[in-house]
Amino acid sequence: MAASTYKRYDLDGYNSREYLEHYFSDKPIFLEDTVVFPITKLTQTFSEGRIKGNILIDFSTGSLIHNFYAAAECFKHIIVLKIKDRCILELKRWLDTRTGAFNWEHAAKLHEDIVGKSDPLQDKDKKVRSVMQHIVKCDLNKENITDPIDLPPADCIISCWLLENICKDQDDYIRYLRKFSRLLKPGGHLILIGCLGISYYTVGKDKLHAFSYDENFVRKALAGEGFVIDDCEVKKGKANTSLTDYKAMIFIVTHKEK
Repeated sequence: MAASTYKRYDLDGYNSREYLEHYFSDKPIFLEDTVVFPITKLTQTFSEGRIKGNILIDFSTGSLIHNFYAAAECFKHIIVLKIKDRCILELKRWLDTRTGAFNWEHAAKLHEDIVGKSDPLQDKDKKVRSVMQHIVKCDLNKENITDPIDLPPADCIISCWLLENICKDQDDYIRYLRKFSRLLKPGGHLILIGCLGISYYTVGKDKLHAFSYDENFVRKALAGEGFVIDDCEVKKGKANTSLTDYKAMIFIVTHKEK
């Protein structure tokens, strides 16, 4: 299949449940890369106590929850941005504890193991649900992506695996970084988790486009938009599968210059 025929997350969407089952379940194929690595890094980052405040905005692909377990201890409100209705519905199914919601127990347990607490796992989920105040649909084509809603400036933004899914090229990537910056307070933090060297990923029967970039490009793009990198770690990908072709995972913590 030629890259030009790949579907696009931002245009076509995907089956949000299949996406979670493929890449974020407790099955070993992607577990180290997409669950263990981000939870470990986010838990370490937030446990340092430097990044905290009133508002965290999450703008990630799919209907992810595991990026909130550590953050929920540090912020009063989490605002989740989504571009697809199907992802919103999947997220609300978990938020409202409906029958058939995706099971994130493996992720919650991993976070508890890292922090060394023995609280019941349902307490961790309850904490996340209590701080998830709003799920807002956004439009990437608008200058203010949440128009007509004006969000209060965030203390922190987390974005997981989104930019490679919505960007066509380097110019797109930089343009979206600029939009992220507008949602942040001066001095606020931006945390990016992504795949390096990826050109496609598969959800169900569909192959979807992914923008391929490397660590050097991300560093330059962030610096060009006024972000200072506080931490950056690249982890070689462990998955051996035809579902996707990423080479590594990257975790970056930055702050916006005042």
